[in-house]
Amino acid sequence: MKNNSGITIRNSIKPGDMGYVTYLHGKLYADQYGFDHTFEPYVAVPLAEFMNSHCSKERIWIVEKENKIMGSVALVRYSDEQAQLRWLLLHPEIRGLGIGKKLVEEVITFSRKCGYSSIFLLTIDILPEAAGLYRSLGFTVTEEINMQVWGLKVTEQKYELKL
Repeated sequence: MKNNSGITIRNSIKPGDMGYVTYLHGKLYADQYGFDHTFEPYVAVPLAEFMNSHCSKERIWIVEKENKIMGSVALVRYSDEQAQLRWLLLHPEIRGLGIGKKLVEEVITFSRKCGYSSIFLLTIDILPEAAGLYRSLGFTVTEEINMQVWGLKVTEQKYELKL
């Protein structure tokens, strides 16, 4: 799928995707929020497991501009009834174009097709734009935990959406 800004979104996995999605998360979160090096393994380990699975009830969306990865999101099976939205990130260069909303809407549509009864995601309280997006699409905060992680003190938030 391609729009007129030269941005494409694909569901196929290519060599280099895992490394680049991990790199993008590590680099952007370090630059923008001061995360340390421990964030990359937090992304990389479950992403590697996802990349090795072949579950028809899971999918990744890779966002590219001019053949360069600029973002991602994925839906990961958590149980027969519940899925987890993971790795939503857009490079600052393509934020504000409605791509994040489109990606989350596609995750929700795919979740319904797969027969899940709910979706959840884990995020932190220092991402107000993401929180606004999730709330605008019907997600609600169901849990909050204060924690020291990735070199910061943050509040982890669990958002859920009943389908």
